[in-house]
Amino acid sequence: MSVSFTTGVASCRTRHYLGGMATITQPEVALTPAAAARVAAIAAKQGKPAILRLSVEGGGCSGFQYKFGMAEDVAEDDSVVETDGVRLVVDSISLDLVRGAQVDFVDNLGGAHFAVTNPNAASGCGCGTSFSV
Repeated sequence: MSVSFTTGVASCRTRHYLGGMATITQPEVALTPAAAARVAAIAAKQGKPAILRLSVEGGGCSGFQYKFGMAEDVAEDDSVVETDGVRLVVDSISLDLVRGAQVDFVDNLGGAHFAVTNPNAASGCGCGTSFSV
């Protein structure tokens, strides 16, 4: 039996019951409320659904780079997390490289951008858009 619920940063956690004991599985990826608000604003302005796609491509100065884009729908193999009505989708291949990561929106003196905190990244570049594992 599995039960899904929303807590904390509005991320889904699944509770699995194994012989009377419960284990809680963290979400595959997380979307902060700040990032969700920014995606919602962009989606409203563009007249698109509030779906942000995160993917990983080869390239960048560290080997892999993050790619963000607004999505029209969710693919069959996507992992999905929802925060405040906004969905973050990650394809199954990229998920292996960003599992456990958190996507935030940062607006400071350095500029406004989506930022990924990725526990799988062994190193990254100075601007934060590429990483290595």
